[in-house]
Amino acid sequence: MARAGGQVAKGGQGGFRGFLSRKDIEVSFQRYAIDAMSAMAQGLFASLLMGTILNTIGSLTGVSFFNDIGAFAQAATGAAMAVAIGYALKSPGLVLFSLAAVGYASNTAGGAGGPLAVLVIAVIAAEFGKAVHGETKVDILVTPGVTILVGCGLAMAIGPWIGALASAVGGFIMWATELQPLWMGIIVSVVVGIALTLPISSAAICAALGLTGLAGGAALAGCCAQMVGFAVLSFRDNGWGGVVSQGLGTSMLQMGNIMRKPVVWVVPILVSAITGPVATCLFHMEQNGAAIASGMGTCGLVGPIGLYTGWVSGGAVPGVAEWLGMILVCFVLPAVLAWAFGILFRRLGIIREGDLKLD
Repeated sequence: MARAGGQVAKGGQGGFRGFLSRKDIEVSFQRYAIDAMSAMAQGLFASLLMGTILNTIGSLTGVSFFNDIGAFAQAATGAAMAVAIGYALKSPGLVLFSLAAVGYASNTAGGAGGPLAVLVIAVIAAEFGKAVHGETKVDILVTPGVTILVGCGLAMAIGPWIGALASAVGGFIMWATELQPLWMGIIVSVVVGIALTLPISSAAICAALGLTGLAGGAALAGCCAQMVGFAVLSFRDNGWGGVVSQGLGTSMLQMGNIMRKPVVWVVPILVSAITGPVATCLFHMEQNGAAIASGMGTCGLVGPIGLYTGWVSGGAVPGVAEWLGMILVCFVLPAVLAWAFGILFRRLGIIREGDLKLD
């Protein structure tokens, strides 16, 4: 009884809630939709995206070494995503390592919608694994057994359904963008751009939905508008360091300023509403590289690299129009428009010096 009482006192509460607290199982939007998704995007970047880039280097240089390494990296996609999710959920070692099998099974069963299947199933498997971890004297068998059985069992049972749902939603967005490139170009660009700046993962969203093609181009335009837009808009406050950290890093750095003064977000959103349809209607810009690249923007130049890998993998030879579209949509237009809107907003007194200063 003394031991049980001690556990209750340590957890701060008894019963089921006390058990969840002791196991660090937190059922919340922050933990699952933000932490887990952001980690999943990192897992995707470290496997599928890097594999795609290396494979492209191999194809361009004729050095098969890069193709071989790229193939290995791409093959580890499911496992990398699941382990990254488990890490974000603060899983103990036995759970974390067991998630490699869960991720492989989920990504395979989910097909084109594999990333979403991995996200859902890895979260469930990880929490079940955490729940039983350390509860028996044969933990070395029970924890990985439960994690793998729950995860792989769910992958076989619902993985194809989750994948089909993600593919259907992504397919609808891509179909709608082809049908209405103007309005969908605006909507996709603005929504995905906003997601990039929010503390959620636009890259994971695009990957989960398999967002490529014309819709992928609009998504990329919106992300570039946010990153380059904030970099240029805040130049007076942050100088060249701010240009690099936001333009090649992330516009998420501005979330503190956005929370204090939401109107500063209007400029990048307006820019994305313009560059999205420019990408879809004027340049017919299709991002056919890895879907994750559609939600990366200019972060590490992954978005433009995704455009290029899409051209190469599709056997297309990019011409002047393709290169011009990439340069204008990803870099020049966001910079010029943000600069122009910035002047207007400052003259109107909407944005003032220091509003966009990074800590």
